[in-house]
Amino acid sequence: MKHLTPETIEAIKSKLLEEKERLEHDLGGFTSKDGVVADNYKSKFPDFGDDEDENALEVADYSDRLSMEHVLEKQLRDVNIALERIADGTYGIDKYTGEPIDEKRLLARPTSSTNVETKKKLKGEV
Repeated sequence: MKHLTPETIEAIKSKLLEEKERLEHDLGGFTSKDGVVADNYKSKFPDFGDDEDENALEVADYSDRLSMEHVLEKQLRDVNIALERIADGTYGIDKYTGEPIDEKRLLARPTSSTNVETKKKLKGEV
């Protein structure tokens, strides 16, 4: 398997930075950044009014926001981990086997930290 070129790493880094900006923008629309824990956000509780129907709608909307917040936070953590791995020179190396990750996999899913084979083993698919 060929090693990633500096140009490929830069292209992936650029893609990751764009994704980071998008995720932070999306999170900023309905959350506030946690000042204590990095990459953690707090969903804002909506205020639709004081009627019983409005209160029920607030709770349902808040529940949806929490679910979306958790998904976006995980994606943001994965992006930040990939950027850290680029910075420390460990990007593109399977974190379990130490083998290079296939370039096509990284181009398709830049946050990958394992080879497809390793991922299958971890999920019990092999």
